[in-house]
Amino acid sequence: MAVRHYTLDFNLSTAVDSAAIVPSLLSIFHEQELAETIHDTNGHGYLATFVGKNGRLVILRVHAHGLVTIDLQCYEEDNISQLDNLLNALEKKLKVLLNGNIARIKKLPALVRGATVDRYWPTADGRLMEYDIDEVVYEKDSAYQNIKIMHSKQYGNILVLDGDVNLAESDIAYTRAITGNGKESYAGKEVLILGGGDGGILAELVKQKPKMIIMVEIDQKVIDGCKMHMRKTCGNTLDTLRGDCYQILIEDCVPLLRKYVQEGRTFDYVINDLTAIPISTEPEDSMWEFLRLILDLSMCVLDPKGKYFTQGNSVNMTEALSLYEEQLGKLSCPVDFRKEVVCVPSYLEQWVFYTAWKK
Repeated sequence: MAVRHYTLDFNLSTAVDSAAIVPSLLSIFHEQELAETIHDTNGHGYLATFVGKNGRLVILRVHAHGLVTIDLQCYEEDNISQLDNLLNALEKKLKVLLNGNIARIKKLPALVRGATVDRYWPTADGRLMEYDIDEVVYEKDSAYQNIKIMHSKQYGNILVLDGDVNLAESDIAYTRAITGNGKESYAGKEVLILGGGDGGILAELVKQKPKMIIMVEIDQKVIDGCKMHMRKTCGNTLDTLRGDCYQILIEDCVPLLRKYVQEGRTFDYVINDLTAIPISTEPEDSMWEFLRLILDLSMCVLDPKGKYFTQGNSVNMTEALSLYEEQLGKLSCPVDFRKEVVCVPSYLEQWVFYTAWKK
């Protein structure tokens, strides 16, 4: 059973004595059959909880520095009109009591907690976003991660790996950015895709009739889910592991990259779709070590005139992006790079993409 959490805030121009406003509010709570309990705040304003027989909980706090906050929690099945009436009555009464002392009033939409379908996912820089997700269409735990595909009315089906939004059916901007934004010709070229289990990159590139695409994806269950529920993204490319101009290998890309290095095999393009740049700014972090390893091995299998594409991270993660650019200057072979900022619809934030090539 889910819980709805409503908030109502009054920012005041000056601090107010709780004794001047609280008594006038009590009748509103009593009308809703809410029993009051006052809590000791050790001189930090007024705090009371009001509990109803139907499980409603209201927290009223008058902060000493000039802020009045009201939190209302109830079960999702509770009477919405009664809740609106309660909040509206409190807001109307406080407007009268605090007349001339209100700097701002803020009432947020209800936060639904514990729902069967989770609609809340953080951005890279930790801001909470609410999606219009109404259904989980696929969920599996693999040996590597939790895999969800969730339906959004606005973005279509969304692939979420270990709680991280990866790609939605609406996110063609992501796929175009990580393949060069239409500035590259893949016709007759050899391409290596690292990751890419949603099939979006593969589906876009096969249209250009490359000589051969090798896609290396470690998790078969990602492919299984996407070929059923992300067909607007992958088309029919994931239906078989081998096509006229591509082959999908279900394995760890690191041993394969090392094998290609030993064989002297090279590619015209290497596209790294394994993971975003780590948000950690500790170079010793294991994710950074993995990223540096992939970078070095990728450059070793990249043709001297080839290009390496990858996603970066949110434009707000400036320290992590700067650290990544430092790593590009420490590879076993010198490289140049450029970056581009693209708006990816389902990410709800601007995202940085990198292109690198050997000097």
